[in-house]
Amino acid sequence: MKLDESKYDDAGQLKNGVYQAFFKDGSLDWEGTFVNGEKTGEWRYYLRNGRLKAKGHYDNGKMTGDWVWYRENGELMQTGSFVDDEKAGVWKRYHPNGALHDEGEYHRSQKVGEWKTYTVDGALAKTKVYK
Repeated sequence: MKLDESKYDDAGQLKNGVYQAFFKDGSLDWEGTFVNGEKTGEWRYYLRNGRLKAKGHYDNGKMTGDWVWYRENGELMQTGSFVDDEKAGVWKRYHPNGALHDEGEYHRSQKVGEWKTYTVDGALAKTKVYK
């Protein structure tokens, strides 16, 4: 964890309110809200080139709900959901050309059920079943 994402501000108090952190070059690194030192609500993380890297929600310091990640060129890289900081539900990753790379389900951060992997051209490459 980065020091500036800690629960405490420079005065040693629990963070409350909207905070931002910046890269050394002055560009925005992340922005989000703290309540009693815990990440809460929507958070956004950025790449050094200024593009959005990831966005999603926290509830009492834990990742929750739908999250989205992007590549440096702004293209979609991955989507997935969390329940209490654990991967849950359907997750999808994408090839750099935007085609679906793989998809499947997580339960408590473990792969479950049928997972499909696709070629760059979109053809089904393999299927694997997790228990």
